[in-house]
Amino acid sequence: MANEIDIGTVSARGQVAIPIDIRDKMGLKEGEKVLFVLEGDMLLIKKISELHWSEITKPLRGARKKITEDAVTDLVHKIKRSLKKL
Repeated sequence: MANEIDIGTVSARGQVAIPIDIRDKMGLKEGEKVLFVLEGDMLLIKKISELHWSEITKPLRGARKKITEDAVTDLVHKIKRSLKKL
């Protein structure tokens, strides 16, 4: 896939429209899930399949109702490690 560069604008509600050329090249359809990864001042948006989404959210579905801030941090790090394997 060739590099594609385009510019979007953040709305008052924090929404950003993905330019149509990029949506088409990625095959993104309405309702599909994307993953946001923030590294410094760079935001990466990755298309994920339902299978990936199920795997990503599995630890959260199994979590107890009352969860500590440390436990959330641990879960985030665990999910990041599993994403790097994809």
